[in-house]
Amino acid sequence: MGRAKGRWRVSGGERDGPALHGWMILDKPLGLGSTQGVSAVKRALREGGYAKLKVGHGGTLDPLATGVLPVALGEATKLAGRMLDASKVYDFTIGFGTQTSGLDAEGEIVATSEVRPTLTDVQSVLPRFTGLIEQVPPVYSAIKIDGQRAYDRARAGEDVPMAARAVTIHTLCVKEKDGPSASPARADLNGAPLDSITLTAHVSKGTYIRSLARDIALTCGTVGHVTMLRRVRAGPFGLDQAISLDKLADMAKARSLEEVILPLEAGLDGIPALSLAPGEARLIRQGRTLPGQSVDDGLYLAMDGDVPVALVTVHAGVLAVERGFNL
Repeated sequence: MGRAKGRWRVSGGERDGPALHGWMILDKPLGLGSTQGVSAVKRALREGGYAKLKVGHGGTLDPLATGVLPVALGEATKLAGRMLDASKVYDFTIGFGTQTSGLDAEGEIVATSEVRPTLTDVQSVLPRFTGLIEQVPPVYSAIKIDGQRAYDRARAGEDVPMAARAVTIHTLCVKEKDGPSASPARADLNGAPLDSITLTAHVSKGTYIRSLARDIALTCGTVGHVTMLRRVRAGPFGLDQAISLDKLADMAKARSLEEVILPLEAGLDGIPALSLAPGEARLIRQGRTLPGQSVDDGLYLAMDGDVPVALVTVHAGVLAVERGFNL
């Protein structure tokens, strides 16, 4: 086992090819669910002759959304849960004048308005939606109410009560289009009403962009729904690292998927590495604790040379294993 090309790690597997341990970042297309994205990666690994291993995604992305979908391979699947807690960045367009049951392009029209806000109107309300806010999730969401998914109850015709929840909007701003002639600010020089507007939001886990769009429109005195949603960042992963499904298929045929695999530790942005002595690495792999650590309390990635051994916590000088890696 070792690092190949300084990026990804391999081990033996059931097929002739290596088992890849790390992250593949997909640019998910419109209409594809997250589970289908995972299936596409599994198919690519199979067609490329790579060893069979676990594959999972690091955060659901709706079929009507596009963009960054982190897919964990092998031992990186042990970190997929951490990716769910990571903040996300979205570009999204609000279409004004119509609200739908799903708050997106699907669903029935439930409200209409002739009111169209100006850019100044929208910009003036954005500070109200920045920071810690209360948000009512859409009824068409995966939240469980009395053991059932909200969307299942809504589709059955039930009146689904959705409780408000606290989320954090780190930043929220109007997305400037390419070129000065296309700038939203220029469109508002004469206070022109807007049929739609595209915003960029950096949000905490649990934030529903559809609800954010609904509430911004209502605060502007009209109604609206999301007409475009694109995730441009999920935790440490951005669009610059993402590949299309077409490129995924081509690289599988060429058996060159190694070129787009990011290392396991790429999903642990901001967590410092802690170098272990050979004897310490052996004990950590056995799940033992190590006293006498002279580092600050906190979470670390324990390393044996360039090989990740475990996520560990240090408290009062004692190192304990949170999650071990079989590398």
